[in-house]
Amino acid sequence: MNNQILTNRHDFLLLFDVENGNPNGDPDAGNMPRIDPNTNKGIITDVCLKRKVRNYVAEFAKDRGEPNGNKYNIFIQQGAVLNDEIKKGVEATRSSLSDNKDEDWARRAMEWLCREFYDIRTFGAVISTGEKPLKGSAYGQVRGPVQFTFATSVHEITPLEITITRCAVTKEEDRTKERTMGNKHIVPYALYVAKGFVSPAFAERTGFTNADLDLLFEALCHMFEHDRSSARGQMVIRGLYDFEHVGTQAATNPAQNQREARVGCAHAHKLFEGIQIKLKEGVPFPRSFEDYDITCMWNDENLPRGVKLHKRIDVS
Repeated sequence: MNNQILTNRHDFLLLFDVENGNPNGDPDAGNMPRIDPNTNKGIITDVCLKRKVRNYVAEFAKDRGEPNGNKYNIFIQQGAVLNDEIKKGVEATRSSLSDNKDEDWARRAMEWLCREFYDIRTFGAVISTGEKPLKGSAYGQVRGPVQFTFATSVHEITPLEITITRCAVTKEEDRTKERTMGNKHIVPYALYVAKGFVSPAFAERTGFTNADLDLLFEALCHMFEHDRSSARGQMVIRGLYDFEHVGTQAATNPAQNQREARVGCAHAHKLFEGIQIKLKEGVPFPRSFEDYDITCMWNDENLPRGVKLHKRIDVS
């Protein structure tokens, strides 16, 4: 495990599917699965995916060591009072010096919070909601190095509303009723694609390390295995393709090579286009993952110079 600050840019493509479940309900539509009205394709928000990562880290990384002083607590979690957590960082970095400047104090508080909370140094956070010194400070808006797009289904989805019954009642006056009615919303089947980006420039600011990146990919590979519920049906990670930018220069020019690895050696959308997803011939619409052909067009010979592909999960 490398505990150095991340120096290489990464772009990754995540494939996952759902069967008879609601992967991300829309509270503005009675908790129906989210859908793009223009294309009828399903969508899943970026914050939904980040929630899965947070849940995994909170459950399985809490007992790990603290490399470089970094901890694995989670800032955004149910029941947390954010200003109380922010205040801990402010108090922990309070200086007894009379010439203590708010800007220096805000920087130290931000760095303390990044070390304490994995999701702040990974995804960023708004930490200017309390009092001084972070309120109104440039350090109160933390931009994280890891960002996701919305996940979009490859094909159109047809959400269903399923009526269910319950033989028990909740109120004494309903005791004579034989059963009560309810409903749940599902997507019979859909394959979703999400894109992710990791910026070394922002990693330097939050202290995001290579070990943190390894934990991120570990969480992505297992995030549905430990987050089961009847509402979400069966969700499975089907592919995770990580494009690492390593630079094109020889070992004799390390400075330029490091610059290229930091900035990137190819456009992300071009790299993603090399993962092709098509329905098998004769299949009118997808009913399962077996109805798809997934093809990775990239190999060591045709990858853009300076880019390395890590097939963390590959079905092609």
